[in-house]
Formats: sequence, C-alpha cells, structure tokens
Amino acid sequence: MLRIESPPNSHPINLHPLSSSVMLTSIQARLLAATLVTSGIAAAQQAPMQNPFLGLMTAANAHAKAHGAPTPTLSPVDATVLGPNPPVNVAELHKAGFKVVPWTTNDPEKIRALINLRVDGIISDYPDRLQQVLAEEKAAHPADAAYFRTFDVTAHRGGRGLRPENTLPSFENGLDHLVTTLETDTGVTTDHVSLIWHDQFLSPESCRRVDGTPYTLENRVYTRDISLAEAQSTFICDKLHPQFPEQKNDLALSPVSVAFAKQEHLINPYVPTDAEQLFRFSRFYADYYRTGPGKSHPDARVRAANASHVRFNLETKVLPFPNDPAGRSVANLPIPSEHAESRTNHTYDPQAFVTALCGAITRNQMESQAEVQSFDFRTLILVEEQFPKIPTFYLTGAPNTLNTAFVPAALRQPAHGTP
Repeated sequence: MLRIESPPNSHPINLHPLSSSVMLTSIQARLLAATLVTSGIAAAQQAPMQNPFLGLMTAANAHAKAHGAPTPTLSPVDATVLGPNPPVNVAELHKAGFKVVPWTTNDPEKIRALINLRVDGIISDYPDRLQQVLAEEKAAHPADAAYFRTFDVTAHRGGRGLRPENTLPSFENGLDHLVTTLETDTGVTTDHVSLIWHDQFLSPESCRRVDGTPYTLENRVYTRDISLAEAQSTFICDKLHPQFPEQKNDLALSPVSVAFAKQEHLINPYVPTDAEQLFRFSRFYADYYRTGPGKSHPDARVRAANASHVRFNLETKVLPFPNDPAGRSVANLPIPSEHAESRTNHTYDPQAFVTALCGAITRNQMESQAEVQSFDFRTLILVEEQFPKIPTFYLTGAPNTLNTAFVPAALRQPAHGTP
C-alpha cells in the first residue's frame, strides 16, 4: 500500500486509483481532485469528438435494439455527404454497421460522386438519370458487382421530375424505371388514414378542385381537416411544376394508373391516394404486366418481378414544432409561401401518424417491404417501440440541428466543442 502520512489532527481520506489505497489529508485530496478535473477537461478538449451523425445513429441503434427493432439507416441531405471533409463520413458509418442513403440527388455528377463513396442507395427525383449513372458505374467496376446488386434506387415522391409528385402516375413511372424503392410522404386525415402528400395541406401549386372553383393558399385544405373520401372527390393533383421541365401528366403515359383508377372507382388517376391504396396499386401493377393487358410489353417480365418486391419508404410529415389549434378553419393561420416548410404543426400528433401508417403496413403484411422515415425522431422512436418489425430511416439536415431541441434528449448530440 502507498501511504502518505497525515499531519496531526487531520482526517485521512481513502482513494483507490488503481489497485492501491492512498491516504491523503482532506486538503491534499481537494488539491488532487482539482488537478484531476483540470487535467480531464484539457484531455477532453484535446480528444477528437465523436462525429454527431455517428453519435446519433449509435444512440438510435441502442434504442432500436432494446426493443428488438432492426438497425436504423441514416438518410442525410446529400450536401452533408459530398465535398472535402463532409460532416457525414460514409466509411466511418459503414464501419460501425450503418447504411447511408442520401437525399435528394438529381445531378448526374453528384450521383456519380455518391456512388464512388459507396453509399447504400440514393433518393432522386429522376429515377431515369439515377439508373443511367448506376449502369455506367456498374460497367466500369465489374469487381464491385455485389455492391451494385444491393444498391437502393429510390424514386423521390414517386419520381417527381417526370410526373406530378406523390400520385399514382408518378409511382407507376417509378416502377417503369425499375426502382427498388418508392419514397413518399404521409399525413393523417380526419378518418385517420395515411394520406399521401408532402405538405400539411393539399398544395394549390399541384392540386385543383374537381368542380373548377378557385383553389388558392387562402382557402387551402389541410390533411388533418379532410377525410380520404373528401380528398378523392374534391381534388385532382395533376398540375405540372415549372421547375421540372421534363414532367408530364398525359394519361396515355400511365395505362396502369388509368386501369387501377377504374377498378378503384376513382374519378381520376391523379386524385390523392393513401398508403394502403399504394400497396394495392403495386400488386395491381405486377399483375398488369404478369397476366393482364401489359403482358406483351417487352419489359413485362422484369416489371412484374420488380413490382412484386419493391420497397416503400414512407415519411411521416410531422415535426417537433408547436401545434396549431384544432378545427377546420384556417382563417387565423398565417398564409404560407408556396415552398416554405411550416414552423408549426397543423396535423395530428406523432402517435396518430404511427398508428395510422404502421397500421396500414401491418394490415397489408408489408413489414418486410416498408420502412418509416422522418425528421421527427419522436415518430421513429414510437415505431421502434410499437412496431419493431418495421425498419426506420433517420432523415437529417445540417449537423448543428442534432444538438438542438429538434432532437429528443436521448438522441441529442453534444454541441461542437462540448465534451
């Protein structure tokens, strides 16, 4: 034993730094403690901090595993993955066992750069461009056939660069391009159905009223304030967006959607759809090319096979923001600009999203083909706890958002420079 003698009338204190006991006076102990604290702070400041994205996914994975859920996937905005010293380190995340699927990449050279980083997939508005670059890279790197075989080609909102977004024709076009995943967005209606739409309200930029009366931001209709039947009898969302010059809405280009709409008694293939209807549509699409009118198409066999196992990446459109008052009136809400993200929720709560969406997934036995993604990690925590068979995707933006109240406390990352 190492022993330091105490002066008369002092009170010895025992410390056990290793296997030895150390006898210190209270004064000496306080001095030593102050030295250790100072040294510890200095060491922590000199030591490299854990990457916040790796920290997020490590914490998320611990929660998922505690509830028997699969390892979650990171889905970062592509700007955080590209460029010199990007905040998202793909190789580091892969080493830790996490997949990385960035969003939303439309430029062919950026697509190529992401593939060269060996991301696990890419979300794009243009599945045709993504497939073309992927084919070129696959031909140039035959030794990496296993990587390309599992690469996730995801059509953002069904592939909105080519068809009006989040509609049956957009999903049909994504399937025509043999995407492995259809990405889309969901809200919750008054009858608690997972309506497919990106904004909290049906956007006048995309949708028109069936009866021809004016539909503007001033009289916008929120998903929370309408039923599925009302949405499908009131709106047709076939408007073309100027920012996507290749977008087309000619129904002659969407024969499967036309046939499906007839079967479902829809007034138009471009009416808003819902998650369960999308699942039915994918099965209808496969049958259309397997045994139906499309069976003579030159790509019929491969289209039917792909549609039979296509995946669905379903986003919950709710954020950790304050909630607007309940009720159908929007008169007291500020009029949003066309492309601005809302800073409040005129929606149901996260539990309602999870119940509606995951209920649709489980009722259709789609747990093996669907995942839930969100910027609202409260939603993903609930999915992992209540529906552990359904994988989760953590959508992220800038790294500095990961240490704010935007992220639940259990997943929040230290601020830069904080040990």
